[in-house]
Amino acid sequence: MELHDVWFVLIAVLWIGYFFLEGFDFGVGVLTKLLARNRTERRVLINTIGPVWDGNEVWLLTAGGATFAAFPDWYATLFSGFYLPLLLILLCLIVRGVAFEYRHKRDEERWQTNWEHAIFWTSLLPALLWGVAFGNIVRGVKIDGQKEYVGTFFDLLNPYAILGGLVTLTLFTFHGAVFAALKTVGDIRVRARALALKLGLLTAVLALGFLVWTQASHGDGKSLVAMLVAVVALVGAIVAIKAGREGWSFALSGVTITAAVAMLFLTLFPNVMPSTLNEQWSLTVTNASSSPYTLKIMTWCAGIATPLVLLYQGWTYWVFRKRIGTQHIVDAH
Repeated sequence: MELHDVWFVLIAVLWIGYFFLEGFDFGVGVLTKLLARNRTERRVLINTIGPVWDGNEVWLLTAGGATFAAFPDWYATLFSGFYLPLLLILLCLIVRGVAFEYRHKRDEERWQTNWEHAIFWTSLLPALLWGVAFGNIVRGVKIDGQKEYVGTFFDLLNPYAILGGLVTLTLFTFHGAVFAALKTVGDIRVRARALALKLGLLTAVLALGFLVWTQASHGDGKSLVAMLVAVVALVGAIVAIKAGREGWSFALSGVTITAAVAMLFLTLFPNVMPSTLNEQWSLTVTNASSSPYTLKIMTWCAGIATPLVLLYQGWTYWVFRKRIGTQHIVDAH
């Protein structure tokens, strides 16, 4: 296996890690409006992800940085062609981070309500837009012979990509509901389980349609295996949450995300951005990669830094592993 192939796999792993971890805190952000009945319950939900949400975003930064260094042409075409949706995602992530930090700075109801609205919308929009973006990457976009995107913003709003966005939105919200059930106690835990079951059924319908469409249009034997794993894991997650086994359900919903994202990357390889204008103009792991020397240096750096990142992030989750409820929320006054 060549180094550019290795880095394609590593970038896929980084995106899997990002969607697995950021997926549930996007979901919890959406649930602050769908599940919480009052401000205290919203504080409970926010506190479940408070210690970890910023660490989860490290995976996005690393995935973007790795793409820039390992596949500069892929990075350039992707970020220029998808400029508007990616800019909107970036703005949402900025506002979302500010909302988490500023919400509790004042006791005024209007102040806190505004930041809570911001948390909801800046969690919902990226969860939707990431699916749209990856749907377009898999489907292919208008790339010319100079490796430049020549389509328009509205070309990205096609039925396949929109369905992909709805899948990521519902899947992340289901993942977040299971996480909320896993991390809370009392009535909010019971309602989180009930909502997770409903979300899981909706997710199953949308995800099955999207995965079958992907397999029929772009898949092979390897992607078929990944699709079957994703479907079985999602069904298992729904069955587990119905049985009140939040831990198993969360693990299986994570497997669903892992297998689904793996399937998308398997359908791509050896392309990184297919061209719908001419197959010969597609960006591949070969024509979009950096030099072998650059990839070699990156591999050494990743081999040293990655275990350290995994250790400190795992330690964070271990420290904040206990459940919380409304009884743990101290009144501001």
